[in-house]
Amino acid sequence: MDATSRNGTWLRAIDIAELRGRGRAVVKLEGKQLALFAVGERVFACNNRCPHEGYPLIEGHVLDHLDHGCVLTCNWHNWKFELDTGDNVYGGDSLRIYPTRVTEGAVWLDLRDAPDAQRIAAAHHRLNQAMDDNQYDRIARELARLAKAGADPRQGVARAIIRSHERLRDGMTHAYAASNGWLRLHDSLTDPAERLMCLAESVGHIAYDTLREHAWPYNADERAWSAASFLAAVEARDEAAAVALVRGALLTGVNFAALEETLAPAALAHHNDFGHSLIYLCACADLIARFGHDVELPLLLAYVRSLVRATREDLVPEFRGYAATLEAWNAHGTGDSETLDANPLVTSSIKRALAAVLAARTAAPINLFHVLLDAAASQLLRFDATREQVPEGTVADNIGWLDFTHAITFANAARRTCTRFPQLWPAALLQMALFVGRNSPYLAPSGDEDRWRVADLTAFDADCRARVLNHGVGLYIHSAHLLKTWLAARDEWSAGAPADVAGRVATALNRYLSARVHQKRTLRTARQAIDFVALED
Repeated sequence: MDATSRNGTWLRAIDIAELRGRGRAVVKLEGKQLALFAVGERVFACNNRCPHEGYPLIEGHVLDHLDHGCVLTCNWHNWKFELDTGDNVYGGDSLRIYPTRVTEGAVWLDLRDAPDAQRIAAAHHRLNQAMDDNQYDRIARELARLAKAGADPRQGVARAIIRSHERLRDGMTHAYAASNGWLRLHDSLTDPAERLMCLAESVGHIAYDTLREHAWPYNADERAWSAASFLAAVEARDEAAAVALVRGALLTGVNFAALEETLAPAALAHHNDFGHSLIYLCACADLIARFGHDVELPLLLAYVRSLVRATREDLVPEFRGYAATLEAWNAHGTGDSETLDANPLVTSSIKRALAAVLAARTAAPINLFHVLLDAAASQLLRFDATREQVPEGTVADNIGWLDFTHAITFANAARRTCTRFPQLWPAALLQMALFVGRNSPYLAPSGDEDRWRVADLTAFDADCRARVLNHGVGLYIHSAHLLKTWLAARDEWSAGAPADVAGRVATALNRYLSARVHQKRTLRTARQAIDFVALED
């Protein structure tokens, strides 16, 4: 470009007479393809590629609206942009607009990028909009723009947690727990697309779980921290009191690491909603360790709400023996211990599973843990998957893959927590027994272990990574479980599980990752609705 084509930061684009004669033109300057439009006395310049799918905007049409100014419409999908500002009128992403001026018989453009801080702030703002619209592709693009502007795109996840925590009416969901898993995976990768996918899954899941939800504010009171008072508030399902105590703790410098010693027994005080309370606690610990103070209060508030409102499954009839068994464990002396064997556990009822674990209570907790983990993996291998496919069945028998994978993810959270707080082993082991007893009626007569057997854990782990990164699963709850089950299984075989147990866990995981998961029970739900309504009168 010669000196006559540049004037400071301004570049000569086209003769004004030529542009006015044609009405529009495409020019290429410094590697950019730009669309120019002459509308009356005004001249506009923008990227020629639509930010939606890249179609040429020079083929669009321009209308001069009194209320919106000059609006450019991409004819492929009807996205509309204000040519004055680039703001999106209909569609999604905004359009990059370039300043223009007319002088010396030509149109001149300023192609300089905005300062990085301005571009980062704009990308965060647009990311919020993309979340509110639940548009996965836009979320991915805005995260990519954050990275391009020099920001750490992982901060998009932290900001999503902060802005979403009040919009979770029942508190923490799988979205935060899965975000922790996706961030773990992100940090192990080098490919930019794979890393971006992990962040898009994190933010996309949070967006989905808070879609069209208004704020559900938390109590703003503060009370001096007391572990006993907190445990009592959780037991009484008193969210306001529990939140006030947590706020008071943080105000006086008692951070999550110190609170965890109280949060962990609260999570295990009941068999809470398929073990979510303990699983979520571990995710909170990791996310707070990663992002620090900024997310500590939002995560704790969401976690406490979920803890208070959790489904307490040990209070339903089939799990009612848990509390008495735990009391018996704590009351018994050391005595002789019976051997705990995984094989009979696989088909045990809840009552028999609890009794077997109680009888073996004097064994080393980690040994009991591995036996129960082995039983859970064996059940995952033998889950009768036809139960997901058949269009008949009662609501009580709506059993699926996630019922079985939770036995693995809960086990992982239990080992991690009880390693730090060994006094919690009895509750954790007996709750693992609840999983085993609960799942035993839904097994096929035998499992095809040879078909799914894993010979090389390292190669299998790489295959799991590839499958998870390209999962193609529509519902976030299922992609979250693919990720979490794989990471939990990998943690266990990496943490020193006996070779046979590690192999069975990997083999069970292989079957699960290869399964056709029924994401929606369509006909069965319709039949159950008819049966249910018929009995109402």
